[in-house]
Amino acid sequence: MAEPEIRGLWRARLRWRLRGATLWPAFFVAIVVDAVLLHVLPIAGDTAPGAVPALLLATFFNLLVVAVGAPLGGLVLRRRRPGLPRLIRDDRAGTFLLGALAVILVVLGLLHRPAFDSERDEFRLQAAAVRLWAAAHAPAPYRARVQDADTWRPGPHLYRTCIPGPDPRRALCLLVFTDQHPPGVRRDPDARPNSVVAGPDNPGRRAG
Repeated sequence: MAEPEIRGLWRARLRWRLRGATLWPAFFVAIVVDAVLLHVLPIAGDTAPGAVPALLLATFFNLLVVAVGAPLGGLVLRRRRPGLPRLIRDDRAGTFLLGALAVILVVLGLLHRPAFDSERDEFRLQAAAVRLWAAAHAPAPYRARVQDADTWRPGPHLYRTCIPGPDPRRALCLLVFTDQHPPGVRRDPDARPNSVVAGPDNPGRRAG
């Protein structure tokens, strides 16, 4: 084969490789973008995930797209562009799906936003009710540590907020009912902290 033909062949192969080399750069960019989206626009729950959980969740979603979505999308693209090499088909399909995932996260986050805002406002109301109750009824050692209270939500419109005291095994715990206005507050006779009652898988959320 003549040298010009060899150079032309290599140039053609290089162009194909460059055209099929967008998936992994897009993958790493997508992880960062999706982590920010998950933090700013949570898709579930009443709290936004922190930086590390959001990053882990974004990594999982994007790995799923690359490992499962890209090959399946490549098969679909094969029907429309049968002349494309498999590597390039999978690369293009995966890159498109990574972008589609970001759009889906935005849509889910926007759909969940009203519920998220409502739950956040409800949490603030119960925290304010706890501070008012503590100021009027809590013994001094607990009243001084109301800012260290943590909250567990065992059910809809029901919160259990515990104020730590001198004994780490006992807390002043309040049951707050937010389905009434103003929120109802009742002292829980069970003085065990939320970390004991709810278990390690349901850590209390700072209420102070």
